[in-house]
Amino acid sequence: MRILSWAYLVAAFAFILLPVAVLVVFSFQDGRLPVPPFRGATLKWYAEVLSDRKLMAALGNSALVALGSSAVALVLGFLAASGLARVALPGSALMRGLLVAPMTVSTLIIGLGLLQMFSQAGLGPSLLTTAIGHVVINLPLCFSILYAAMGEHQKNAMRAARDLGASEWRVLWLISAPMLAPALAAAFFLSVTFSWDEFIVAFLLTRFDVTLPVEIWSMLRSGLSPRTNAIGALVFLVSIAIVVALELTLFRKART
Repeated sequence: MRILSWAYLVAAFAFILLPVAVLVVFSFQDGRLPVPPFRGATLKWYAEVLSDRKLMAALGNSALVALGSSAVALVLGFLAASGLARVALPGSALMRGLLVAPMTVSTLIIGLGLLQMFSQAGLGPSLLTTAIGHVVINLPLCFSILYAAMGEHQKNAMRAARDLGASEWRVLWLISAPMLAPALAAAFFLSVTFSWDEFIVAFLLTRFDVTLPVEIWSMLRSGLSPRTNAIGALVFLVSIAIVVALELTLFRKART
């Protein structure tokens, strides 16, 4: 049984990580196509990516949209989770269902609906409309994580603070937020990850200032290139660095 368990574990990790490993390896391909056989290592594709102004602009746009929309979704999700966890309203179940409903809807449907709504409102495609779309997508995720993390000890601490005279905002800022710090960090960085990789809404709601996934899609229309592998490898390394930093700081402190 132990051999089967280890074999299953190795197979699962290989299934998850093998595509990423192939992408990283062939980002160093000394040739025009990122396909076997491997023709030797070179860093020229990374140099081209880092010197490409359009790619760097798209990278900055993705970071701006991901961080901004995730921050807004986190605040709104935190306020909604705090309110619905504290007060039992007649329609609480319905409110929770409406808040998480966008998670069950295709991003294509959400994107088309937002595009029509913004067009009627006179707002053209832009990074702002894309960020609003990503708030719509990430708000249910933030709410679900934070609502699930609010146990009875958080609720009791909030009630005790109110009984001692603390205002609602002081309770949220000084009691609820510190107790939910790991959940807040998890919700924020998951939202950043989903926003960073999201393509459909960004494709529908941007025009000239595009995000990185849209720019990569435009590059892929002209065929495969080790440059796209280099972009993917850089994004993957940044994501891994963030996860390792969180594990060594915030999440380790929360466990201790």
